Amino acid sequence: REKRQSQPPPEHPFAFQVSGPRNVPAINWKDLISSSWKNSNYKRTVMACFIQAVYLLELDRQENRTQSTALAPHWWIPFKYRLVQSLVDQRDGSVFGAVFEWDRSAALSDFVLLRPTGAPRAVLALRGTLLKTSTIRRDIEDDLRFLAWESLRGSSRFASTLEALRSITDRYGGSNVCFAGHSLGAGFALQVGKALAKEGIFVETHLFNPPSVSLASSLRGVGEKAATMWHKVKAMIPLKNEEDGTTSSSSSIIKMGSKPWIPHLYVNSSDYICCNYTDPVCDESSERRGADEAKMFVFSKGKQKFLEAHGLEQWWSEELELQKALNTSKLISRQLKSLYRLP
Repeated sequence: REKRQSQPPPEHPFAFQVSGPRNVPAINWKDLISSSWKNSNYKRTVMACFIQAVYLLELDRQENRTQSTALAPHWWIPFKYRLVQSLVDQRDGSVFGAVFEWDRSAALSDFVLLRPTGAPRAVLALRGTLLKTSTIRRDIEDDLRFLAWESLRGSSRFASTLEALRSITDRYGGSNVCFAGHSLGAGFALQVGKALAKEGIFVETHLFNPPSVSLASSLRGVGEKAATMWHKVKAMIPLKNEEDGTTSSSSSIIKMGSKPWIPHLYVNSSDYICCNYTDPVCDESSERRGADEAKMFVFSKGKQKFLEAHGLEQWWSEELELQKALNTSKLISRQLKSLYRLP
């Protein structure tokens, strides 16, 4: 009787070799001549992989994986980075973010003597909602916070993220740092990046499926329509300052320096959570009309199920065909209004 050959256990669906990107060039000495990081598709892929690593850091923790069986490291090691800090939510002990730094020793082992052009010294990545027993309560709490107020400042994660981002920008400089988030994490990244930009520190930020649906924005939309009607009525009435030649209060607006903060947005048109970012600016009197407020890329694949349209995996897919969308959107203009105009 022949002995049955033992079958190897099936690979985990989140293993890098199973669900990770295909045909991604390995970093080697050739990057000293022509850096892979100059390719926007490569950079988008790596940012998405670092966010996936954060999801898996938390799943590794929940499922008690050891250093030898952990899934997360395989999502940053191929790109010559190392984990230097995990951001932990003090409310439930969950990992919601991580800081990765260029791993010089790992690069030297493959004869990469210098950090390739365009490769950041450090990356801060934030995960989105994880519907698991250990994390669902606090993740949903922050989701509802955004839904109700469109602000995440009240969350302990906001302060922790801002502290971590400020720390690495102080160490390496804002131009040598990248910031990335998916879903709820993209919401935090947008608001934390904006807070740091108000201090004059501009960090390259990549937002995957950022949340755009909120009760606050819906109510604000009603208020904006009322305000538009009022402005039309007011335009018909001669104002005193127009009659005597004095300037209006709008002339006292102080604009920031010539270097704006322009986040990269990655939006799926079938994802109802982030699709509102594609609404164009309709206000022809906008003072920032024609200026880039965001680099928006839209993925459209016809009708998709929500989990597929909102998922992170699509952003490193070989079948991904992105369209460069409008540079100004109604939603991003409103969210960054206070950044570019200071009373």
